[in-house]
Formats: sequence, C-alpha cells, structure tokens
Amino acid sequence: MLPALRKDEHLYLVPKFDLKKSDIKGFTNELRGFHEQFSDCFQRSESREHFFKYMSGQFSDLERKSIEPIALAVTDGNVRAMQRFVSDTLWDDDNMIIKYRYLANDDLGSSNGAIIFDETSFVKKGDDSVGVGRQYCGTIGKVDNCQVGVFAAYASENGVDFQIILT
Repeated sequence: MLPALRKDEHLYLVPKFDLKKSDIKGFTNELRGFHEQFSDCFQRSESREHFFKYMSGQFSDLERKSIEPIALAVTDGNVRAMQRFVSDTLWDDDNMIIKYRYLANDDLGSSNGAIIFDETSFVKKGDDSVGVGRQYCGTIGKVDNCQVGVFAAYASENGVDFQIILT
C-alpha cells in the first residue's frame, strides 16, 4: 500500500541506468576528487592510495567487500599492504568526520533537515563479524544469532545521507 503522498501526481518511475564506459570513467574521476579532500587525514602517500583503493572496492560489484577480495580486484592491489592500512595506519578520524560533515551539509543541508535513527538486525551464521551473538532479532521476531546495527540518516529536500553504527 502506498502512502498518501505517493498517490496520483506524486508517483514516479524508478530511473533506468544505462551506464557506458565514459560514465564509469567520470565516476572514477569524481571519486578521486572526493578522495583528495581527505588527503591531509593520512600521513603517508601510500596510505592515501590504499584509502582510494578501499573506497573503489566498496563501490565494486564484489559479493564480499572485505579487504582481501577488494585488494585482489582493484588495480595494483596488495592484500597485505591493504590489511596493514586498515589495521595499523593512523587516520585523523576527527578531521575526517569534520570534513565529511561539511561536505554533507554543503550538498544536503537545510533548515528543514531531520536526523533519523533506526535499528535493525541481521541474521548471521557463525560469530566472526563484529557484535554477532544470540540476541533479539527484530527482522525474524525471535532470539537468534544475529548482528544489530543502528543506522543514522540525515534527510532534507536535497537528499539523504546514511551512516551505519554497529552496536
């Protein structure tokens, strides 16, 4: 059932994507530009490049987006180097968060904006992921082995921005 807002003149079609190689190249250039805004958050050029490879991997069509599959899929990826990057490299977290907030505000900011928090759970097999354990899983309505995530979103008439906070 559609909400009242989505009736009659407010119906819209899901856009069709007809991507070409030039679109992908354009996206890669945009991603590189986004990445460059965070360059001072890393002390070494190698760390900055690993960060770009990691971001590229997150946008890929890989089924598993952990470090090893990403490193094997991206150009000049090195599994050990990227693992060290994720586990040992010092990032300027505070500076990164500040920059990201400014970027989101520039793109989406509005006096009518709202912050939305939502918790959801995911059934998990095994216990290798962060926060997995026997707990109430709302998606299936019972206690089971699952992971609970809290999602924060900022929404305005200009769009939506999401962040995930695992609990």
